[in-house]
Amino acid sequence: MNQALERVVATSAALQMIEELRARHGPLMFFQSGGCCDGSAPMCFPAGEFALSDTDVRLGTLAGAPFYMGQEQFAYWEHTQLIIDVVAGNGGMFSLDNGTGRRFLTRSRLFSDEEFHQLSKAMPARSVADSAAP
Repeated sequence: MNQALERVVATSAALQMIEELRARHGPLMFFQSGGCCDGSAPMCFPAGEFALSDTDVRLGTLAGAPFYMGQEQFAYWEHTQLIIDVVAGNGGMFSLDNGTGRRFLTRSRLFSDEEFHQLSKAMPARSVADSAAP
């Protein structure tokens, strides 16, 4: 797992699964579901297949795949590093991990006060709309 100070990282098992899915489906993207149909799970889609809103926040990338979360949910999670892992089970109905016998799972850890301060200065979270601005 990448230990660098980032908002979202992946375990080696998750990175391996991302590569498997990329080989089958091409470029990928992730969105952290906030509940509803598939619970609170990291959802994997072909790049561009999930409609982002202007208020969604890009947290970073996993093996080159951008990872997003809704702004309201980010307000609760901004002090937390998301650690994307893989476990046995069925993936979300709409996620590319569905049918593989494995699913992505979000684990987390709180940033220390010092880490959060450094992260906020170095890499402030930006909404999709802010990211598109010059």
